[in-house]
Amino acid sequence: MDQSIWELMQHGGGAMIVVVAFSVIALGVAIERLIAQWNFVTRARALGNAVVRCLGRGAPDEGRSACERSSSPIADVFLVGYERLGRTRIEHVATAVHRERLRVNQDLRARLWMLGTIGATAPFVGLFGTVVGIMNAMGKFKADEAVKFANVSGPISEALVVTAAGILVAVEAVILFNFFSQRANRIATEMKLLTDEFLELLLEPDDVPGKKEPKPAEKEKAAEKSDKAADKSDKADKSDKAKKSKGDDDGDREAA
Repeated sequence: MDQSIWELMQHGGGAMIVVVAFSVIALGVAIERLIAQWNFVTRARALGNAVVRCLGRGAPDEGRSACERSSSPIADVFLVGYERLGRTRIEHVATAVHRERLRVNQDLRARLWMLGTIGATAPFVGLFGTVVGIMNAMGKFKADEAVKFANVSGPISEALVVTAAGILVAVEAVILFNFFSQRANRIATEMKLLTDEFLELLLEPDDVPGKKEPKPAEKEKAAEKSDKAADKSDKADKSDKAKKSKGDDDGDREAA
């Protein structure tokens, strides 16, 4: 078939245009996801190791500074833990960190639904174009006209091109979807391991304030109570001594 690109795009009543648009969208999503996931695990491990070393030697401020300078998305997860530490309960800190980690995981899967949708619908769009092309080809013949195979084979083959293109685009989209989904799962697992290790060191008992210090008013009340108790014990000792001395005097008088 010696046809121009525009004539080829018009096959199937414009369905070929939709199939080509699907192909361009799939390639665009693949390039965008490749840039977003490029060296994600390597950068996350490097930052996680740096933060763990800082927490291990008791320098949390250095770890926080490293997170603020890093461009890795896992830095946002660590910074949530640093910001909540000391301001809320320990379990709430862990919950906030895991919530931020899930948000980053969702961002890693952004626009993958487009690849799945294209992989599922592209073959049907191609089939629709083929049906429309065959109907148009058959409608050109007159009822009393003798139809030869050569007259029918050309239009049918042109219509089948749309189905072939739809299947090709669907295969492309499914392969890309599975590839980036597998990478997202691997990144999610790595982030879970790094986050758990980070929380183990961040939420150690020594680093988190335990019991709250008593307020000044409470300290004064406790001191007053202890002073009153001491006064009572001194008075009781004095009264006991007085009773003993009085008993000794009475005994001496009786003896005399």
